[in-house]
Amino acid sequence: MNTILFDDERREHLLPLTYTRPVSMIRVGILTIKEKWDLALNTSCFHLTVDYLQKKFLLPAEEGNCLLINGGILPTQELVNAIKELKPNQALISSGNLIATITTKVPYNNFSLQIESYTDVVTFSGQVIEIIHPWDIFSLNGTALQTDYDTITKGRKSQTISPTNSVLNPENIFIEEGASVECATLNAKNGPIYIGKDAEVMEGSLIRGPFALCEHSTLKLGAKIYGPTTIGPHCKVGGELNNSVIFGYTNKAHDGFLGNSVIGEWCNLGADTNNSNLKNNYAEVKLWCYAKKSFVNTGLQFCGLIMGDHSKCGINTMFNTGTVVGVSANIFGDGFPRNFIPSFSWGGAHGFSIYKIEKALETAQKVMNRRSIELDNTEKEILTKIFELSEAYRMH
Repeated sequence: MNTILFDDERREHLLPLTYTRPVSMIRVGILTIKEKWDLALNTSCFHLTVDYLQKKFLLPAEEGNCLLINGGILPTQELVNAIKELKPNQALISSGNLIATITTKVPYNNFSLQIESYTDVVTFSGQVIEIIHPWDIFSLNGTALQTDYDTITKGRKSQTISPTNSVLNPENIFIEEGASVECATLNAKNGPIYIGKDAEVMEGSLIRGPFALCEHSTLKLGAKIYGPTTIGPHCKVGGELNNSVIFGYTNKAHDGFLGNSVIGEWCNLGADTNNSNLKNNYAEVKLWCYAKKSFVNTGLQFCGLIMGDHSKCGINTMFNTGTVVGVSANIFGDGFPRNFIPSFSWGGAHGFSIYKIEKALETAQKVMNRRSIELDNTEKEILTKIFELSEAYRMH
């Protein structure tokens, strides 16, 4: 039976991060949500998402029974057990939301699965851990990181920690094959430290867990990390980070502060880029919400920067508390730019113009080529569609 992770209405709330990916491809903890379900169910999950993403994130080709699971929900053992008890055409729900169901055919081009259409409903009474808003990603990162760490390292032995490092709670540190960690301070008293395959922690780095540095990523000289923080695969990161998640293929290679933030893929933060994560009056932070088309209360005192894929900023860029940057924006200049920057915007505090799609694709091609990855026609079509979908926001 094929397992399909479906998007629901939360996708709109998770923009701009979900402009370029299904909800289940969000990274929280060490793994993406999809990777968590792959391990929990010993399978390789498919995706049910919006049409323009479906060509890249595929549905199964063959017909037959399908297990559909809400792509914004993280697996727990109790939830997995409940899903395994499901029968065909039975729906598992919690708090009025569909968690999972088994259908007899692939529901192509339809992710608005309504609970009202099911006559056989089972209510899940256990805890549901889910990503609904962008700030949930860094807020839940500590919980997810601990769970992923336990799953990934169970029954396995870490590489030996080099004696050049200063270490607290070494039993809570796991270093994968090919990783290099020298002359660093590793404090795993408050949570685990996971160093992925072929990753490197350079000399002088100060790490306080929970922390994950995923495969082929580099923590630069003298970096300062406060957990819970995740750096996804193929990143280069330096400076100071606190409770932030970087999805992957992104560089923040120099000094500067990033706190309570989520950064997508293929982004670059120029030297001495800083974000505020606390208002001067200590008030609750509001954040732009695409679903509401307005700023909404986060309920948080600390909330920093949300940045979509392919966005860049120049040296000494300053982001105000609770800033949302769309896909493929290019930000530069002095002063604080506004705290909602639409996709394909070009400029800064003194105003924005449109980042033409041809120029944006040209930059994306160059950036991806540096990692020996092609910007293929599917990727170009996705970015072009996002350019069209985000046009209205650039008119204001």
